[in-house]
Amino acid sequence: MATLPLEKMRQLETRFGEIEARMAQGPESDVYVRLASEYSELEPVVAAIRNHGKTVTEIGDLKQMLKDRDTEQDMRALAELELAELEERLAELEAQMQVMLLPKDAADEKSAILEIRAGTGGSEAALFAGDLFRMYERYAGSHGWKVEVVSASEGEAGGYKEIVATISGRGVFARLKFESGVHRVQRVPETESGGRIHTSAATVAVLPEAEEIDVEIRNEDIRIDTMRASGAGGQHVNTTDSAVRITHLPTGVVVTQSEKSQHQNRARAMQLLRARLFDMERQKADSERSAERKSQVGSGDRSERIRTYNFPQGRVTDHRINLTLYKLDRMMEGEIDEVVDALIADYQAGQLAALSET
Repeated sequence: MATLPLEKMRQLETRFGEIEARMAQGPESDVYVRLASEYSELEPVVAAIRNHGKTVTEIGDLKQMLKDRDTEQDMRALAELELAELEERLAELEAQMQVMLLPKDAADEKSAILEIRAGTGGSEAALFAGDLFRMYERYAGSHGWKVEVVSASEGEAGGYKEIVATISGRGVFARLKFESGVHRVQRVPETESGGRIHTSAATVAVLPEAEEIDVEIRNEDIRIDTMRASGAGGQHVNTTDSAVRITHLPTGVVVTQSEKSQHQNRARAMQLLRARLFDMERQKADSERSAERKSQVGSGDRSERIRTYNFPQGRVTDHRINLTLYKLDRMMEGEIDEVVDALIADYQAGQLAALSET
């Protein structure tokens, strides 16, 4: 087990004290909000650090008592019992703190942009993409997050060929970032008279929502084209050029928005562009950091098959961690915390293993 970084623990406690002192001076608009956010993030960590320090001190006092030859036999027996309990508690505390003190992903606290695209399987793939979107929508609802559809292209038999949505709330990206990849479904389509199982797939991408301070986009680095948006019927066809396509020239990334308002389309397109460029930067940094050791949970590669949903057997299998659950119906209702927690735990175990090797 890796030893605790004592210097980092002291630094965190010092920083927490500084924030407490500044916040005690009263609200200072944006500065206060930022401090309050950092305070709430540090509070459980510092509480654990202080609890650890108190436990270490109590263990030291008990050991000193046991060394003292004048300690009465009854007191010695009680001290030995208490010492065993405290040493067990200390081991649990240190295991918890090692996870709490792991390097944080700067994007974890952010909201996210969810993109789902139907893959192989035609109409069945589009229906499955719709099922996945509803699964995430229900999951978001259970956590009090807000879901807003940015753009959607419906499938001919229902579902979506493609759907993009924002999921707003604190810590959304931390919970959903391991959902990126290819999701495969095995089930009997309603139109299949012979009862044969069909396999189709959909691709999920979860991007951290980026602020302007996260990614600088210079005006000279983008080309904005406006196009006439196509509508579903005569009265819906816009008479002005409202669809917006933005091309980021240095990277070649292209985003398109085609809702009714050109102003809104431009804002949404810039939002998507920022998220994709921010994600590219994060992927590049992650690749450089993990060039020698690939994460057990996967690289986040959009082409990586990560999970299979087998409807005839009511089974869901996450291939990255070899986890199989027979509760597909509940998962499709948005109850995916068990898989999410297992993926996060596996990722943290990998980080701890990497630290112990250094």
